[in-house]
Amino acid sequence: MTHTHTAHEATHHRPAAPPRRWLMLTVLCLAQFMLILDVTVVNVALPDMAADLGLGRSTLTWAVTAYTLCFGGLMLLGGRLADVFGAPRTALVGLALFTGASLLTGLAQGAETLIAGRAAQGVGAALLSPAALSLVTTSFHGPERNKALGFWAAIGGSGSAIGVLLGGALTDGPGWRWVFYINLPVGLLALSALPALLPPRPRRPARLDLPGALLVTAATAALIYGLVEAGDDGWASAGTLLSLLTAVVLYAAFTLVERASREPLMDVRMLLRRPVAAGAFLMLVATALLIAFFFLGSVYLQGVREFSALRTGLVFLPVAVGAAVGAHLGSRLVGTLGSRPTAAGGMGVAAAALLPLAWLDGQSPVYAVLMPALSVAALGVGAVFVTATATALASVRHEEAGIASGVVNTFHEVGGSIGVAVMSTVAAAGIGGGVPEPFADAFAVGAVAAAVAAAVSLLVVPRGRPQLTGGPHVH
Repeated sequence: MTHTHTAHEATHHRPAAPPRRWLMLTVLCLAQFMLILDVTVVNVALPDMAADLGLGRSTLTWAVTAYTLCFGGLMLLGGRLADVFGAPRTALVGLALFTGASLLTGLAQGAETLIAGRAAQGVGAALLSPAALSLVTTSFHGPERNKALGFWAAIGGSGSAIGVLLGGALTDGPGWRWVFYINLPVGLLALSALPALLPPRPRRPARLDLPGALLVTAATAALIYGLVEAGDDGWASAGTLLSLLTAVVLYAAFTLVERASREPLMDVRMLLRRPVAAGAFLMLVATALLIAFFFLGSVYLQGVREFSALRTGLVFLPVAVGAAVGAHLGSRLVGTLGSRPTAAGGMGVAAAALLPLAWLDGQSPVYAVLMPALSVAALGVGAVFVTATATALASVRHEEAGIASGVVNTFHEVGGSIGVAVMSTVAAAGIGGGVPEPFADAFAVGAVAAAVAAAVSLLVVPRGRPQLTGGPHVH
């Protein structure tokens, strides 16, 4: 089974490409860069935030989790809003909310304002990210589309690594508040440029499926919360098990509600489509691995090797470059070799690169072993990011692009939470006591996971080169 469509079909179905689409892509990637950056940029600044605001450990955890919960939990609703009200309008609202929330968070004088600001940032990100990806998907066609998704994937792959570097530089320099203030000029620049660049997209008359939106948001929030709890308290803790069980029940209820709804939030059968399911799987594993790299590497360098925040960030600069280069190569390989060999090859490269870290100890050369291994692994994972997006969105109609983008981005956020939860559990003794051996065990788990994902990719990822199907032809 292939997912390649004829040139005649693609031309017949797709909308006209916006004339200034590459400039639009640049600004959207800049906006998306802020969202990805804020997943990791806060981690390095946490000790200074705690000292300045008098925060306890649980509050610090929520300073990170509030963003991820709202970002991942509201993603499908954000994608549906993009379909109903138009991706351009939804993207602008999300960007304005995220920018304003960044200012609120930077001005925080206590725990309540800090967490409220982080939650509002997550809501803005959940509106902006699927709408922006929908615009990228529907504005580019053929080889141009794979190239555009390559740029998009490079942002996702490198943003987290650069977040560690930027977080260290800002915290050691002007202070932790600038971790949030840095979003203001970027957000205002994007808000001023985008209205003239976005294509017209009339709203589509439809009603919002509020019961479905509430159920899937609560289910995803419960899942992410449970994964975070697993990282803190273990997989067998009451809080972890209750949260994960709640997520399963709510997802089941969501499925029943959607099947009975006349205008559902999403057609749950979309996840039964092979390209969508394969793309979601690839996004889940790729993000879990990449976020785990940053988490494990950052804690190992600062906790075991006693690196400063800035020096730790500098180690991750080549990792960011590797992810960006991998995404660029992936965009080319997907268009020539197809999705299956690109996905399997990328995961195979990541597995091979991580293998030497299974013998990591307190004396392992950072610049000769750790940094090259993570950089090559990031290159492989970067290629998988663009493959995941191109594969998942190849089979959706034009009017489904927003919700499909929301599905892909939801798996991105959940994948990051899984990566941190699993790796923090495996490396728990090392994180608490500065012992190197548990970090080696965690990297070994990452190598095995990447190898298994490579094998699974050969079975589940469709053959052929993904092409955008577009929507029904309208005269």
